[in-house]
Amino acid sequence: MEFTVERADFLKELTLSQGVVERKTTIPILSNILLEASEDSLQMTATDLELGIRSKCSAKVKKGGSTTVPAKKLFDYVRQLEDNEIKCKATEAAGSSALQVSCGRSKVRMPGLAKENFPVLPEFPGKLAVLPPAILTQMIKRTAFAISSEESRYTLNAAMMILKPETMTMVATDGHRLAYVETDPVVAKEGYEGVGGELRVLVPKKAMTELQRLLTDNPSEGGIEFGKDDNHLFFRVGTRLLICRMLSGQFPNYEAVMPKANDKIATIEQTSLAAAVRRVSLFSDERSHAIRLHLDNDELKIVSSGSESGESEETMAISYAGGPLQIGFNWQYLLEFLAAADSEKVQMEFKDEQSAGQIRPASEEKLRYRYVVMPMRI
Repeated sequence: MEFTVERADFLKELTLSQGVVERKTTIPILSNILLEASEDSLQMTATDLELGIRSKCSAKVKKGGSTTVPAKKLFDYVRQLEDNEIKCKATEAAGSSALQVSCGRSKVRMPGLAKENFPVLPEFPGKLAVLPPAILTQMIKRTAFAISSEESRYTLNAAMMILKPETMTMVATDGHRLAYVETDPVVAKEGYEGVGGELRVLVPKKAMTELQRLLTDNPSEGGIEFGKDDNHLFFRVGTRLLICRMLSGQFPNYEAVMPKANDKIATIEQTSLAAAVRRVSLFSDERSHAIRLHLDNDELKIVSSGSESGESEETMAISYAGGPLQIGFNWQYLLEFLAAADSEKVQMEFKDEQSAGQIRPASEEKLRYRYVVMPMRI
């Protein structure tokens, strides 16, 4: 195998593989990236067996072929190079393979492993739906932070994605809070091609993170082609394909969690609330992250106290006429929502001190966003 590639193109695809390739593994081949040169392109594949990414870039191929080399080492080296053109040549001798990389006066030889040892990733089975990139990016941003990190509750280590003929829905929860976002049917006119009937799939947290990176660096203005087989989910973004192993199991009944009778409603400026919560959080208990909200007569008082850190209090004017209410929350849960909301004002809806609170943007376009947080006993 021998080819020449532009440094910028090569580096861009190598960068995308870094979040997928396995760093700490007992299987050495999973730390490698598969390079396959043919005709006028170089295809790159990385996987940790749960998640895989396949992408390509233009190349001048003198001799086709394939090899695998350490992904992080290759990425770190290419990132340090200065000249634009990189020449690569794979060699085999005495049963071992290597990749020679040269750029200007720089040259390196990297040991590799044969392609035969690299896991075979499934091929794209065909599209079931087309998802608008901008809308999907917003949906991931508004839900991914609420996915659980506890491995023991594996069905909560993913977001539920629900596709219907005219709407998309994404739901994530860790048992303490729940993020729900649904598109307005008008989105169907903006590049969304739904499915017949209804399709529900669990998208793992790591896949959500890598999909967001792909969407941020999307070289194509077209939609995202979504597909699935019996065991995998596929997201094709231009010439790039993200493949993740599909989780199975029962996702919680999120509809039963959504508050129905929260009639105490406060409207608050988003940036002012976030700033106040951040200041008060500095003096909250380091283990519980608890703060108290006192609402009464168009006023919100945010209070925190810690046995070692001291006490803090912030008072701000709001729109509220629901009677006195005092309720406790984890300040981190509030800030994560406020960072994702992208709204000038937010609406906080309560029933009483023991019931879940619901927060949402005061005005919504295209996306219906709901964030449900369980209160803390203080």
